[in-house]
Formats: sequence, structure tokens, C-alpha cells
Amino acid sequence: MPPAGVAAARGAEVTLIAANVALPGPAGVKVISVETTAQLHDAVVSAAATADAVVMAAAPADFRPTSVSDDKIKKAEDGSSPAIELEQNPDILKEISHHRLREGSVIVGFAAETGDATGSVLELGRAKLARKGCDLLVVNDVSGGAVFGSPDNEAVIPGADGGSVDVPRGTKRARPSHLGRGRASIRPLRRASRIVGGRYRGTMPARDPHGL
Repeated sequence: MPPAGVAAARGAEVTLIAANVALPGPAGVKVISVETTAQLHDAVVSAAATADAVVMAAAPADFRPTSVSDDKIKKAEDGSSPAIELEQNPDILKEISHHRLREGSVIVGFAAETGDATGSVLELGRAKLARKGCDLLVVNDVSGGAVFGSPDNEAVIPGADGGSVDVPRGTKRARPSHLGRGRASIRPLRRASRIVGGRYRGTMPARDPHGL
């Protein structure tokens, strides 16, 4: 069951902000559909103002074109390619983490990492957690193409308090339950467990909006 469905089944009031999703939303979940990263930003900021927990499972585009043509961009006779100027999209996770609109809220981010000469997957995940300012970061090791296109997954969840929880390999449908388990060894995850398991408000952006 997806994270939104898990939280709703446990009694939470859930808003799912979804892009590029053809499937119906889980039962008992309010769904807000968006198409661009700018729309995702506005919807998340609005919903986060009243949410006890925000789970940022989407992977929005980092950049968008500065202008969009209403007509087909045709080939040039000389074979040259058109110049496409890009501008940076807002960092939604960082913004809502550093400028919290609701005191005591728990904000969860996601990251796909590969270890390299600068550090291990966990070390790079911790560095990203610090940059973003969220409470928890679900870090997936995607080395060798792992995770993408696979029904199974494993992860490590570092917390802002310095602790971490390993999520053993299992089906992706079963992974969301780890955000709601009361046996967590890190304080933010215990807070998330109480939120997911009770009648609280949560916001969950999901899927990837177009690169706009």
C-alpha cells in the first residue's frame, strides 16, 4: 500500500499531491493533481501550513525552461539546434523545512544516492539531510541501477537527531509501514509513528511533475 494509503488506513487525514498519476487515489485520501513543479510548490506550501507531517516522495525537476513555445519548434535549415534557456525551480523540501509554517511538524524527504570517493551512501544522505533541514531522509542506494523498475527496495533512514534506522529489503508496497512503526530508534521517526497512527493531517507529494 502506498504511504498515503497506509496513513489514511491508520486514521490520519491525508492530502496527496500527485503529478503524472493515472491511477485513482487511495480510499479516504484527498487528491490534488498538479502538472508542473511550480504548481507542486504552491500546493505543498499551502498544505504544509496545516499538516502535522509532510512526506516528500516526489522527484520534481531541478530546472525549467524560461519560455515555452505554443507552436512546434521546427528544424533549422542549417542544421543548428535551438537554444533552450533554463532557470532553477524552487527547492520545495528545503523551503518548507527551513521556513516551517506549522510548529512541531515532521518533514520527511527522499533521496536516491550512490556512494563515491566523497563518501558512503549513508554519509552522502546525512549531508543532504543537513542541507535540506528536514527531520528524516529515506535514502535509497541506487548503485548499479538498483531500485528503479524493481518491485523490491531497501533503505536507510537517518534522522536530524543523529540516529538512523535500516529498512531491510522487501516489497515497495510494504516499505511505507516503516514510517509508522513505533519501534523506531530516532525521535523524528517516533513522532512520525504517532502522527501516522493517529488522527492527524499529513501531506504527501508523489510522482514526478513535468520538467516545468
